[in-house]
Amino acid sequence: MTKTALNHLTLAAAVAGALSMVASPAFAAKENQDKCYGIAKAGENDCASAAGTHDCSGHSKTSYDGQEWKYVAKGTCEKMGGQMKAFKGQGKPASS
Repeated sequence: MTKTALNHLTLAAAVAGALSMVASPAFAAKENQDKCYGIAKAGENDCASAAGTHDCSGHSKTSYDGQEWKYVAKGTCEKMGGQMKAFKGQGKPASS
């Protein structure tokens, strides 16, 4: 493979990777939903920890951690026992 062809292939791969991240639902804000902290069970969070301990969904280690969030229907977070901003400690989810 020539150097020019390799450069083009590398550039194409970088552009494809960047475009896939932009289109990824994990990075997109969800319409009619809020991020709700302190309600996700261990392994059921929707994305990165506010504390920076991990950057992927499903990686939370503790249930109801105030640094972990998941999407909920807009206006329902507090009713579920969560908070709209990250907090220290553990949430107190509402009884079902």
